[in-house]
Formats: sequence, structure tokens, C-alpha cells
Amino acid sequence: MALVKIADLYPNYKEDLFGGDDIKNFSVYDYANDKIGSVYDIIVDETGRFRYLVIDTGFWIFGKKVLLPVGRASIDYSDKRVYASGLTKEQAENLPEYDENMTIDYDYEEKVRMVYRGVEYDKNSSTYAESSQSYSYDKEPNLYAYQESDGRESLKLYEERLVANKERFRAGTVTLGKRVETETANVSVPIEKERVVIERSSPSDVREVAPGEASFNDSEVARLEVYEESADIEKKAFVREEVSVRKEVDREIVSAEETVRREELQVETEGEVVVNRDL
Repeated sequence: MALVKIADLYPNYKEDLFGGDDIKNFSVYDYANDKIGSVYDIIVDETGRFRYLVIDTGFWIFGKKVLLPVGRASIDYSDKRVYASGLTKEQAENLPEYDENMTIDYDYEEKVRMVYRGVEYDKNSSTYAESSQSYSYDKEPNLYAYQESDGRESLKLYEERLVANKERFRAGTVTLGKRVETETANVSVPIEKERVVIERSSPSDVREVAPGEASFNDSEVARLEVYEESADIEKKAFVREEVSVRKEVDREIVSAEETVRREELQVETEGEVVVNRDL
């Protein structure tokens, strides 16, 4: 049966299991009232049953972390303490060290159990070969059954709650790019061309010129410069449009409705029994 850290199976274990409390960092004492470390983590099986407390031994054994079966632990919530039954310094030194990145397999668990049983671990024994296939935590209640203390019996009342979580996923991708399109463009520009117009006319009043006024010279010319315009058309690039991209968040409330159950205490008495009820 796979074993995991409590937060992996119950992300909201503080509220769901302990009513807002957290036994992590509770101090761990032996029954001689000597402090031997603190609770580092809780190990549960895939059904959610508590199997081990991870104890950080601190200066007791130079920061070594070891597993304490829940049957050897008694929790005092008022004083925020855990009392470890039968865990000696010699046992803690002989226990295999726990690493939070490790996988707890049957071989590792059996090494832990052998220390608490007071038996030397032997993987090649027939006991190991048989139990590795059929082992049940219920066979060793002294290791895995919850301890009751001070003669008190407890009954846990459970209730179901709707727990809302959010999961973020990628809905899609928007990609902006450019492509080149071609088209035929037309442009018109007016141009001017000068032309020479020669007009010949006869005077309406023919008169005689004075002697010497007329000069007959075949080298006399009239010069006139003629201009014209030509079209100079070229292509130039201009910024036509700017495009920017950004994200906006739209928020909405998603509601869910479900039937939840809650356990209520029911007290039945038989005979003349006085019951003090703490309501």
C-alpha cells in the first residue's frame, strides 16, 4: 500500500482534519518528560489512515529524522505535545533515516518495524518473504492502533464541506504576425510641356518706314527656350498602422450546489446513569 505525506493526499488537511490546528511542529516528548524532537510531517496510506509521524530529533541525535508508528504516539492538543511510547535514544539511532524525497517501500517499513519490535532485520528470512505479500497493519495494533490515554474514550464527529479550488489552464494562444500582400496602385501627376507657336500676321495699317529704319540682316535671330516636365515616380515605405496586444481579465463567479452530510451526537443511556454533557 502506497504511503504519502499528508499534504499530498489532503492539501487542506489543517481545516479538513484538525479543525484549523496543525500538529506539525508539535514538540515530541518521551514518557519521562524529556524532549526528543518535534513533529516534522505525517505519513498516511492511500486510504487516508495515519501510519507514521515523522520525528525530527533535532539535537537529540543531530537532526536525524525517523518514523514513529502512530500506535506509539499520544497527542495532547492542549499542550501541543506528542508523547512517544517506547522510543529510546538507542532505538532512534538504529532506525533508518527518513528523507522527504524518498519512496517508503515495504523494505524500509520493515526495517522500522524491526527496531520497534526489538528484532534484528533480515530481508532473507522466510518471515519477510511471507509478510511482504500479505502484511496488514491491523496485525500489529501496538504499532498502528491509535492510543487512548487518561481513561478517556473519544468519538470524532465528521461533516462534509464543499471545498472550492481553482485550476488554471491554457485556453488558447493568440499569435500576431505579418504577411505581405501585393496590389496594383495607380498614381497620377500632371506635367507641363511647352510648345512654340509661331503666328504670322499682316498689319492692318500698312505704312512706310523712314529711310534707315529698315535693317536688312540675315544673321538676326530670335531665340526662345522651350521646357517640359517629366514624371518622377518611385516607391517609398510609410508606417500605415501600429498594432499593440495586451490581456484583460474577465472575472465571474462559478457557483455549485451539493448535498453534504454532518454527523450529530446521539446519546442513549440505559439505567440510572448521570451524564454531564458539555454543550
